[in-house]
Amino acid sequence: MWIVKKSFITAVVFLIAALFSVEARAEKRIGILMFSEESRYNEAAKGMMDKLAEGGFGKPGTTFIIENAGGNKAKAAEVAQKFAEAKMDLIFTLGTSATIAVARQIKDVPIVFGVVYDPVEAGIALDWKSSGNNTTGASSQVSMSQLVNVLKKFAPVKRLAVLYTPGEKNSELQLKDIKGIQDASQIKVVPVPLAKEEDIANILPDVARTSDAIFLSGSSIVGTNVAIIVDIATKAKVPTITHLDDLVEKGALLGVCANPYLLGRLAGEKAVKILKGAKPLSIPIESGKKLDLILNMKTAKKGQFQIPPEFMKKVTKKIQ
Repeated sequence: MWIVKKSFITAVVFLIAALFSVEARAEKRIGILMFSEESRYNEAAKGMMDKLAEGGFGKPGTTFIIENAGGNKAKAAEVAQKFAEAKMDLIFTLGTSATIAVARQIKDVPIVFGVVYDPVEAGIALDWKSSGNNTTGASSQVSMSQLVNVLKKFAPVKRLAVLYTPGEKNSELQLKDIKGIQDASQIKVVPVPLAKEEDIANILPDVARTSDAIFLSGSSIVGTNVAIIVDIATKAKVPTITHLDDLVEKGALLGVCANPYLLGRLAGEKAVKILKGAKPLSIPIESGKKLDLILNMKTAKKGQFQIPPEFMKKVTKKIQ
């Protein structure tokens, strides 16, 4: 009788140990790298984590290791190396520069990106339908034809200045896309390179005097100096426009934008599929399906911009 009981107890102990072993193996480690402190990256991360939790990969069963590169490419590369050594189950990257840094170093762990303007042109993926590698994700790309058409309905624009930073791939690609539609849109695109913050005070006053509107790209220099840029442009009564909603919140007059939280959820949906066994290259890359037309009312009032009634009807979000 004691032998039977002892055998039964032993079997139970082994069963419990096996269950704990399975549970331990099921616990996931996900690295998150944000390129900078911009709120769009935080919003996208929140959307991704919310979607993961809904898919069964929330805390405490999933450990998130969150890092921020502070807008520094060298720091992004350091974090990528740290993630490579930590043997993550999945890495979530926010921003083109952050994604490039991780994708260059890590080939054996799934990478899901968010708020990347054009992953194919940036060299992250081979194609939108299939990356051909260990990446997939959600793009913040906006049709520049659509953006310029919105701008021209707001005011007659012939010369559009584009603020960008050489060496920042997303910023360069946005300039390239706008230049690509200038003939069809009947505008003259004026590239304005900002290599350092001091360039803003030195260059922008002349740019504002000679331009009909100013486009704010995803440049990190632009992102941290929106208030200064908008102040110079608004005093000259020159409208500012962007494809990033957080730049409108910081003062840009107009935005034709994909919602970063929804982009994060879209990326999170792809991450759930991967954690359940799918390969990244089998999951198409998508851009945001819904775009907002955002108007910063404070900037409009400060610059005394006249807003056409028909234009106001199409505004989906106002920053008061």
